[in-house]
Amino acid sequence: MTTEERLYKLEGIVEGVMATLPGQVASLEQRMELLRQELRAEIANLRQEVKAEIAGLRQEMKAEINTALNRLMLYFTALAAGLALLTLFR
Repeated sequence: MTTEERLYKLEGIVEGVMATLPGQVASLEQRMELLRQELRAEIANLRQEVKAEIAGLRQEMKAEINTALNRLMLYFTALAAGLALLTLFR
């Protein structure tokens, strides 16, 4: 094969690649955009799940705090009653 034939063959290959390249690039861009959209949707779902979990934990913490405060109030009431009785019997 002569240099001219090789050059001609190489030009054909380059032209073929150049003809298919824009389509492949466009296809790749479309796939990337779909992946971006899927990723955005997944992130939005995860955000919702995290918000829901935080809200549930917040409710649990409020309930535990309220229970602890109620117990504390009972202890203080019992202490006050005990002190009142001690004062009364003196």
